[in-house]
Amino acid sequence: MKKVFIVIVVVLALAALGGFVFRQELGMMLMQMTIKPEQSFAADSQHTPPDYSQPQVWAALPERRDNADVSPNGYDGDRQASAAADVFFVHPTTYYKADHWNQPLGDAETNQFTDEQVLKNQASVFNSCCRIYAPRYRQATLYAFMDDGSDGPAALELAYADVRAAFDHYIAHYNQGRPFILAGHSQGGKHVDTLLHELAGDPVRQRMVAAYPVGFSIQADNGTPVCDHPQQTGCMVTWNAVAPDAPRFTDTSNDVCVNPISWRTDGARADFADNLGAVSFAAEGSVAAGDIEAGAVDAQCVDGRLHVSEVRSESFSGRMFGPGNYHVYDFSFFHMDIRANAERRVQAFLNR
Repeated sequence: MKKVFIVIVVVLALAALGGFVFRQELGMMLMQMTIKPEQSFAADSQHTPPDYSQPQVWAALPERRDNADVSPNGYDGDRQASAAADVFFVHPTTYYKADHWNQPLGDAETNQFTDEQVLKNQASVFNSCCRIYAPRYRQATLYAFMDDGSDGPAALELAYADVRAAFDHYIAHYNQGRPFILAGHSQGGKHVDTLLHELAGDPVRQRMVAAYPVGFSIQADNGTPVCDHPQQTGCMVTWNAVAPDAPRFTDTSNDVCVNPISWRTDGARADFADNLGAVSFAAEGSVAAGDIEAGAVDAQCVDGRLHVSEVRSESFSGRMFGPGNYHVYDFSFFHMDIRANAERRVQAFLNR
């Protein structure tokens, strides 16, 4: 422990002297030191697989009151009781611990974070168009994305196996032939992308309104066309929000980017005036949690990334992954835009 403390002190001292990118890299080094599981994936306990016939292994179900039911202030958005479509939503990484490679489903602290932050700020954007089904799953810990060995990929494969089991249960027992949206963020976006690959050619795809695998590097090779106008169906949209000067650690030029204000891929900038409203249910500053902040951001797809030139709000100061990285706000910045778009695509699907 003393050795780790000394290393951290030295790294922090060097970080204070280094440039921006150097500080980012050192910050990532520190994160890796604190969240890397000590045991290998093979030696780790994999815990009991979820039984998706049990309601408690679902973070959100339409017939139950949960945090996916919230609406922005002054907006009566939750219409799940009468919705003609569903959404199958896969939450992002909320397990940052080093105890295991995959989250034990009984981890109450992680589940509470998923419910309070993710269901409110992400999954709820679909409650005006769709009944929301959001499974808990043995998500891979955050370090799995940093691991350059075999443990991280193995943890992600186990997590996806749960997601696929949840989707199969949803189709068999909940869907009842209804149109549906696939959606997810970050790790959830990755799993939705994998699901799209596996569903290519499956008859169930004929009922898919659209897919929103947001916040992950997605290429146009998963058998799903990229949406290029706001009413297109059977297609996918995705983006990764950053400041224009945010460091680029990987080549994103082949990543799909659909502008979540204009819903186009042409690279044209969508102005602040066109942003229907950002919403944070954990708002800071003078804005109340759940307030709609129209015109909070602009958006432009540039080389596979979604550039947000400025954030005109005090509600979004968190930078978990470093300055200029808006990853945690991929949904929140465009809350009302996504709501309106999901409603529009569902209606277009129903009108075919």
